Amino acid sequence: MQLSKYNITSKIKDSDDWFVVNALSGHADVLDQKTWEQLNSGEENPEFIENGYLVDPAQEKRLFREKYLKFLDDRENDEVQIFFVTNYSCNFDCSYCYQAGYEALPVALSEEVTDSFFDYIQNEFSGRRKYITLFGGEPFLNAPRHKENIGYIIQMAAENNLEIAAVTNGYHLEEYIPILKKGIIREIQVTLDGTSKIHDQRRYLKGGDPTFDRIVQGVDLLLENHIPVNLRMVVDRQNIGNLPDLAQFAIDKGWTASPLFKTQLGRNYELHECQANQQKLYSRLELYQDLYHLLKEFPHISEFHKPAFSVSKFLFEQGEMPAPLFDACTGTKTEWAFDFTGNVYACTATVGKNGESLGTFYPEVRKNTEAVEEWQERDILSIPKCQNCNLSLICGGGCASMAKNYNGSLNSHDCRPVTELLELGIGHYFEE
Repeated sequence: MQLSKYNITSKIKDSDDWFVVNALSGHADVLDQKTWEQLNSGEENPEFIENGYLVDPAQEKRLFREKYLKFLDDRENDEVQIFFVTNYSCNFDCSYCYQAGYEALPVALSEEVTDSFFDYIQNEFSGRRKYITLFGGEPFLNAPRHKENIGYIIQMAAENNLEIAAVTNGYHLEEYIPILKKGIIREIQVTLDGTSKIHDQRRYLKGGDPTFDRIVQGVDLLLENHIPVNLRMVVDRQNIGNLPDLAQFAIDKGWTASPLFKTQLGRNYELHECQANQQKLYSRLELYQDLYHLLKEFPHISEFHKPAFSVSKFLFEQGEMPAPLFDACTGTKTEWAFDFTGNVYACTATVGKNGESLGTFYPEVRKNTEAVEEWQERDILSIPKCQNCNLSLICGGGCASMAKNYNGSLNSHDCRPVTELLELGIGHYFEE
């Protein structure tokens, strides 16, 4: 018997205790100092063996293969998220927009393109559960022809019994409520980067006018009309300190009491266009370190948002480990992106980028099979650095697009600081 290659052990933040997490066996435990020393020494404790921390290597390999095949089977039955970029233009001039370098295109969305899009997804994803997410640019621009196009998409989705989600800056939600009410709306993602003063310094109209009040009014209208809201705050060092105030604002508005309201924190990071001020950006670990301390100082934040801290939140809420993650990249597997020019992409991180198209759905159907297969075959078995990493079944190899940006290859790593996040998360969620 030997220690499992998938054991993750470390000391819990601000505690004398340790944790052990094993994504392959599906077990996790908090250990005192003596028990951790016993485990670390490889002592053949029956509980260590039962929980998969101490293993027969041959049996562990068989379990790995068994769970890998189950992962592939389950993914074949997972729901597919289909992003549709209706335009790359926007009425905002956000200080950190990653699409700022995109050129304005001399074409526009049409019913013909929309019809081709629906024909393609109904054929290509026949028999798969799926839903459509409208994306941009800004999909909810308040121009008559554009509103007609969005209305047509929502009508076509309803006729095909498909749910619609949208990622919007939220400025024109009031004008779009009547259109949205005609569809099967899964959720509307809206961004607020803080309370009014902070938000309006970051997310303003072209010309510099503020946007906070209009967005808040839009969120109120969505909830009043029973349309689910996913409120997103894009965070960096410039606005993280405003999180407690935004949380209190949402609590005071009554948003957090609604079952139709949820939140997410998005890390502002350089992806497509270089940021003017790299010093304001967080690494993933730095963000969660600051969140850990903010939650201690301002516990009401938890009523607004509960950070994942890797699998810590899942463990706390579900009382068990999630299934092992053999692939963190959803691109071309359970996520695709399409745009109004007729191009097909792997995901939202690549959509609209020169050289990233995987084919077309309009004016003709064409697929770059070799490029698609490279995306689809990427998982921790194809990434050299993942193959002997004890974190791989929680990290899953990270984002393929980021890996390619950093290392020049899809089949390379985008490592996640799993151990450090677990130290923080277990310290936060299991404090009592």
